[in-house]
Amino acid sequence: MNDDGLGPAAADRVDATIVDTGGAILPRDRLIEALQRHRAAGARVVFTNGCFDVLHAGHIAYLDEAKRLGDVLVVAVNSDRTVRELKGPDRPVNPEGDRCAVLAALGCVDHVTIFDEDTPVELLRATEPDIYVKGGDYRPETLPESPIVRAYGGEVRVLGYLADRSTSAMIERIRARAPNDGLSARG
Repeated sequence: MNDDGLGPAAADRVDATIVDTGGAILPRDRLIEALQRHRAAGARVVFTNGCFDVLHAGHIAYLDEAKRLGDVLVVAVNSDRTVRELKGPDRPVNPEGDRCAVLAALGCVDHVTIFDEDTPVELLRATEPDIYVKGGDYRPETLPESPIVRAYGGEVRVLGYLADRSTSAMIERIRARAPNDGLSARG
């Protein structure tokens, strides 16, 4: 783990991706600096996190709603390692650099970073966003992040989500439609 909170391989991927995104994808230390500048300008910071493995309409609606709560939207993306731990050995479908690049291209997203811990608690402590948001399938009292956010005076919000929209369901639909001839794995 380096000073950015990333393993060396993840840090190299983030650094390589930053060049292509104009600075929207930032390692932890540069994100903290960017947020300090935003706050100095009076901006309200909104923070969310997740795997964002295969982006879908539910993600877009959720991120748009999150952005409307403040001025700057930060999306912390689970590392490939933590996605495997959360979702299983066949995930992620898309590597962390690709997931970050897609998120950074969205107009509602201002900054993207990768975190390699089980939860973004340490990143929340380091950045202290004004609002921490999660999708509607959570409850604030069950989130391990809630006590941390509330301790520094932040707000925890659970936003609505589109029913029947999930990456896992989408992957299952794709698998169900794929032929079982052994050829479907080819690009």
